[in-house]
Amino acid sequence: MKTALTIAGSDSGGGAGIQADLKTFSAHGVYGMSVLTAVTAQNTKEVRSVQDINLSIIKDQIEAVFDDIHVDAVKIGMLSSAETIKTVAQSLRSYHPEFIVLDPVMVSKGGHHLLQLDAISALKEIIIPMATIITPNIPEAEVLIKDPIHSAEDMKEACLAIKALGAKAVLLKGGHLKGEPNDLFFDGENFIWINGTRIHTKNTHGTGCTLSSAIAANLANGASIIDSVQEAKRYITLAIEHSLNLGNGHGPTNHFYELYKKAHLVTK
Repeated sequence: MKTALTIAGSDSGGGAGIQADLKTFSAHGVYGMSVLTAVTAQNTKEVRSVQDINLSIIKDQIEAVFDDIHVDAVKIGMLSSAETIKTVAQSLRSYHPEFIVLDPVMVSKGGHHLLQLDAISALKEIIIPMATIITPNIPEAEVLIKDPIHSAEDMKEACLAIKALGAKAVLLKGGHLKGEPNDLFFDGENFIWINGTRIHTKNTHGTGCTLSSAIAANLANGASIIDSVQEAKRYITLAIEHSLNLGNGHGPTNHFYELYKKAHLVTK
C-alpha cells in the first residue's frame, strides 16, 4: 500500500489541517501518517487559539515515521514559526522524500494568522526550494511575491516569481479572483490552465489542505505531477459541490462523497 505523510497543524473542527489531510489520503486509497506542528482550537467560524508543538517533538515525530515506514509522499501544511520551519527542513533533508507538496498556509478562513510574519522569509528561503510543487492561493502568492494579483496575466507573472524561489512546480489557485476558479500550473517550461466551475456555497473550509493532500496522494500512487494536479482539482470540486452543511460558519468539504455514493450512504 502506498503511503503519505502530512506535516501540519490540527483542526479540532475536523475540516482542515491534518484531519482533512488524513481523510483525503484515505479517500485515495493511501495510508496516511501525521506529524503535528501545532494544535489549534477552531471550528467552522473561528480559530480560538493556537499552541505550537515543541520542536523536539516535531523532530521525533518525523524521525519515528521515516525510521520505520516508507514514505511515498509528504504534504506540508501549517508551519507557524521560523523555528518550526527550520526543524522540519533539517529533518526532511536527512530522509530525502521523493515528493514534497507544500501548501503555504498563512491565514485561516476566519482571518487568523497561522504563519508568523517573521517566518515568511524562512518559508521562502528554506522550505520552498525543497518542494516538488507549491500550491498557494492568490492572497498567499501576493505575500510571497510582494505584488498584487488581479488578472490571468498577473497569475503568470506570479508563477514565474514563485518558481524562481526554487520549487520544481507551482499551482497558483485562482479562486479568489472574479469569474470561474481557474488554477494555473507552471513547471518552469509550460503554463497549463486547470479550469474550474464556481460552486456557490459557503462550505469551503479546508479546501486548500484537501487539494494539496490529494496531489500528494496522487503522486504517492504513481501519477505524474500534472496528472496529480488535474485529478486533485476534480476531487476537490466534487468535494465542494457536495460539501457538508455543518456548523454555523464555513462548513467542511465532503472528503468521502464518492466512497459514500458507491456504498449508497446518506451524505448530507
